[in-house]
Amino acid sequence: MNSDIPDAAYVHIPFCRRRCYYCDFPISVVGDRTQGDNSGAIAQYITILCQEILTTPALGKTLQTVFFGGGTPSLLSVGQLKQILQTLDQQFGIAASAEISIEIDPGTFDLAQLQGYRAAGINRVSLGVQAFQPELLQVCGRSHTANDVYTAVELIHRASISNFSLDLISGLPHQTLEPWQESLSKAIALQPTHLSVYDLIVEPVTAFGRQYKPGAKPLPSDEMTAQMYRLADQVLSIAGYEHYEISNYARSGYQCRHNRVYWENRPYYGFGMGAASYVQGQRFTRPRTRREYFRWVEELVKNEGAIACPQTPAPERLLDTLMLGLRLSEGLRLTDLAQQFGGAAVDQILLTLKPYFHQGWVELFDAETCCLVEPNFPLDQLSPAFSLRLRKPEGFLFSNTVLTALFEQNFICL
Repeated sequence: MNSDIPDAAYVHIPFCRRRCYYCDFPISVVGDRTQGDNSGAIAQYITILCQEILTTPALGKTLQTVFFGGGTPSLLSVGQLKQILQTLDQQFGIAASAEISIEIDPGTFDLAQLQGYRAAGINRVSLGVQAFQPELLQVCGRSHTANDVYTAVELIHRASISNFSLDLISGLPHQTLEPWQESLSKAIALQPTHLSVYDLIVEPVTAFGRQYKPGAKPLPSDEMTAQMYRLADQVLSIAGYEHYEISNYARSGYQCRHNRVYWENRPYYGFGMGAASYVQGQRFTRPRTRREYFRWVEELVKNEGAIACPQTPAPERLLDTLMLGLRLSEGLRLTDLAQQFGGAAVDQILLTLKPYFHQGWVELFDAETCCLVEPNFPLDQLSPAFSLRLRKPEGFLFSNTVLTALFEQNFICL
């Protein structure tokens, strides 16, 4: 089916100057003096990465989005970034109107580098800020300063990249509402087109996981982090940013096209160490270390790009669709769910979520009349045009509770 063919590609660049204390991503630490043009390890990785891209079968669609994530992709030289993009274009084709994004960290690039990225095709950047307070940046193990953030944004403007996003993290150790509001205000003042606001998750294998217990001081309480979430929703909405996904806000016309591929549960290519793919109904993830990843690519070449993976069963695809689609402010259209998984599955979803309608966390929206549907509306009279969505901000805030109720069900899909 044509809808099973990806037109999006994620490229993982695993190198970082140091590992942040909250990070559990598959990365390789290379130190403060390393850049792409003076590192044999980075050069070797790019060679293997391009080999993987060229070995992956092209299924017929031109790429509409490309996303360089990491790690710290801004450690790549302009030539290395250009090499990857040319390889993607050679194998799949990249549309002239494609959104091509790169994650960058303050203090890891200069103006010439950023101009080179733009000339190579980059038209969207995501700047990892996390916080504006020196003490919080230090607590996180970040390698940049607050001044580096302002310098980075100035370089973005000078490079004529108008579409840029800032990342912030709430719930950090010792963080309170006052510095959180300060970070939000300072981020808004920089006038990004997009903001990603993440709540800290303490992963067991990280430095934070070894140092802190979730919910215990100096981490903020659950109630405090909930207040931070509500504050972000309020402050950013007033500033003109649409809260279009649980953790993401955008000016009109600047939602991240690539990330919407994930949330809409559409297929995508993944390339590089630890990267995940969703191709022709099959999900698979590459090894998380360079040595194992290189061996994996070697086997891929031997097998001429063939990967043996089971098809994702329909009930699992339904849960994926719910988990991802309910992250979006518009939610999911009932008619789309019924077409993919059957009317009985939709009835079961609505019955499961009935308590959360009354609690004000879940709602039905009539796209034809632009009106909300009353919680007591008879389920057998629902219009196919109705959309199921989480109510902002409380539904987003308690999305895990709602999703847990769905994941406890045994769905029967047609």
